[in-house]
Amino acid sequence: MADVEHLETGLPRQGHREEDGPPGPVVLGQGDYRYEVSGENWGRRPEGWIYREATAVAVDQRDRVFVFNRGTAPMTVFDTDGNMLDSWGQGMFSNPHGITVAPDGTLFCVDNGDSTVKKFTPEGRLLMTLGEANNPSPPMSNRPFCYPTHVGVDPRTGDFYVSDGYSNAAVHKYSPEGRHLFTWGESGTDEGQFNIVHNVKIDRDGWVYVADRENHRIQVFSSTGTFETQWVNLSRAACLDIDTSGERDIVYIGEYFTGISSNDIATNLGPRVTVMTTDGKILARVGTQAYGSQAGRFFSPHGIAVDSKGSLYVAEVAHSDYGRGWNADPELRSMQKLVKVATA
Repeated sequence: MADVEHLETGLPRQGHREEDGPPGPVVLGQGDYRYEVSGENWGRRPEGWIYREATAVAVDQRDRVFVFNRGTAPMTVFDTDGNMLDSWGQGMFSNPHGITVAPDGTLFCVDNGDSTVKKFTPEGRLLMTLGEANNPSPPMSNRPFCYPTHVGVDPRTGDFYVSDGYSNAAVHKYSPEGRHLFTWGESGTDEGQFNIVHNVKIDRDGWVYVADRENHRIQVFSSTGTFETQWVNLSRAACLDIDTSGERDIVYIGEYFTGISSNDIATNLGPRVTVMTTDGKILARVGTQAYGSQAGRFFSPHGIAVDSKGSLYVAEVAHSDYGRGWNADPELRSMQKLVKVATA
């Protein structure tokens, strides 16, 4: 399943690879949600180390940044200044896809290459494995797992949810100990149905937010899997994070480009980040231009995380979606930090 990320979207095989934009900082967003971007790969790594592509990113309560990637070391750990603190994971993963920090600081890592979910200490000691490696369930059987994508953890209870994903159309709920509780979802476009269930996150009240990527929406469910609402004014919603540190929860959504080759210079179609409240109000759109390597543009936001200062980390599957078609270097930019700009 090495090619599971690549989708034939009709995008041109060359283009959008101009020199970086004008010198000086590039600031994206609106109002209280404005960010300065560098447009370059973030994180200082030893010489010769590559991400190849960063697929997911998570920030723990100590503001350590965990970058899950398909390069030299599948897990690289940084401080918020980009200094590398640790690395691990060589030989442990087939195709890194999703990472989540649980409230107790442990890490859930989803490997969609071998259809497993693994739980680790922050230092890389394996605690639990769900699924049998390289033995996926039958496609669309809705039995765990058939190329899963991500884990979301309920901060109140420790229960966790697995989005599953590329060849299933389901969300599975588990107890903190890893006991399967129930499953919901099916293929389709109606409420409670999924078309690439790609990411899942839980807010402080236990509501379950699911990135239903190819249906271009976020669906919101109760902790029992009952449909509550949906947000449809989005591009291809691929990833999300929820900041629960303030008076209200804030949702950050990473979206892929949703155009085709005939309108690949159109604006406001993604790739971008959308900032929303949990009642669906849009606070900011971060990025307006089409995909590209210039500062101020994105490729394919595949993972997103927010730190204690409100800055964002965006992991992108740039090589899978663009680099291979362009015969580009194995490492396009795939890991950006968006530093939140102080407001007056």
